[in-house]
Amino acid sequence: MTRKIDIDELINIVSRGGKVTTGIDVYNGDGTLLLDKEFLVVSTKILERIKDAGIKEVPLSADGKGGIWDAQGNLIPSDRNESIPAAYASKQDDGPSSFSGVSFNNVEERLHEIEESKKLAQENYVTAKQCIKEALTDIKHTGGEFDYTKVSSQISQLTKFMTVMDNPFSYLNKEIFSFDDYLYNHSINVFTIGTMVMHKFNSIFSAFINGHLNATEGEAYNPFDNESSAGKDTYCHFLKDELQNISIGFFLHDIGKVLVPDDILNKPGKLTDEEFDTIKKHSYDFGLSILEKNKLNSPFITNIVKYHHAPLYHGEDRCYPVDAQPEEIPIYAKVCKFADIYDAMTSKRSYKEASNQINAVTQIFRSYAKKDTMLQYILQSFIKSIGICPPGSIVFLRNGQMGYVLESQGPFVIPFTDTKGDPLSGKSDPMDLSDLNLDDAFKIDNERSVKNPRDVYDLLPTYLKPLHPEPENVSANFE
Repeated sequence: MTRKIDIDELINIVSRGGKVTTGIDVYNGDGTLLLDKEFLVVSTKILERIKDAGIKEVPLSADGKGGIWDAQGNLIPSDRNESIPAAYASKQDDGPSSFSGVSFNNVEERLHEIEESKKLAQENYVTAKQCIKEALTDIKHTGGEFDYTKVSSQISQLTKFMTVMDNPFSYLNKEIFSFDDYLYNHSINVFTIGTMVMHKFNSIFSAFINGHLNATEGEAYNPFDNESSAGKDTYCHFLKDELQNISIGFFLHDIGKVLVPDDILNKPGKLTDEEFDTIKKHSYDFGLSILEKNKLNSPFITNIVKYHHAPLYHGEDRCYPVDAQPEEIPIYAKVCKFADIYDAMTSKRSYKEASNQINAVTQIFRSYAKKDTMLQYILQSFIKSIGICPPGSIVFLRNGQMGYVLESQGPFVIPFTDTKGDPLSGKSDPMDLSDLNLDDAFKIDNERSVKNPRDVYDLLPTYLKPLHPEPENVSANFE
């Protein structure tokens, strides 16, 4: 037995210190899980995202598995088909919560949300991985054909999940031990990173154009200034359907690698010139032939597959193909290249270890900063999406401790060594490094960086260690 609760009423209660557990999984219209039935909602953020997904009422289990509590931990009664009594909905938070003995401060609330986001992201990641596995296996077995409709449907669902939940995939740990599933993981990672950056670029660049269209004489609009304000929005650079095709292109960008011999694709040493020529064909030759065989003629998908290794500025090395000038390469193909480079750098490969995410972001910025103006908008969108300190990266603090980044916003960091670099004996409290009251000793030491996450793996406490399943060698055989 279930009952429906108005989402605005729930937001009102939680905003005043209340808490909610639905006891029933909450899905959007496409069947994507947005809220786990056992998750204790302690802030309005996740409820507001559910509302943004078009859900007006949330199911609540009537068998005791779910419930709504006020700020004092008192169970709020609600009969089936009845609204929550106004007295409870307007109750003020005048004391600490006593719900099941649980009390959250602001940092703990955010950590609680991150854990839920990671859980939901992991479930969707597994589904996406199975989708790309099936597509690439079909191509391998048929010589090029795959179920595009299924891929398109999956990407549509994942994109909605990402935008509603504010890209929870960024919280998933990177694989630093095995490269056997690299092609599958890489396809998903480039899709999630690229989609996130594209939406950020579309927002920033559209705001820039709207700012100029609406600016008064003598006023210069700055879209990166939060205090700037534009008039009526009359321009959108990429439309919804275009963004959908672009996301599909990100997911399929490396589809041509299925036709590259495994001994070349997974070679641990340096490639010969002939082997590199074969690798290069995965985009402008093998990839395009697969798209043609499946009668896929979207220019967004085609350009991404063909140009995601193209030069982004004149004179850039080891780029291909070179049949177009850098300024002729579409914006979305350039975004794909950034996502491709970042994920390749931060993932375990057959010939190298994974790099620290901070070093990857820094290297990409240094490589492409101060080039053409449009490229700077793309680069800024990438940096703002990934963050200077992406989740999962390792930092040194000024006092000598090492910290694990939980979230780039802040960032939120958990120290896991003492000032001498030895592992801590107990679990450390997370710190919001944006806290103005935080001692300078706990700020990030920008003069030091960890070049290889594997170097510090043994120092990490169990709850922070990335999972590393036994190698299955599935990427080589597509079985």
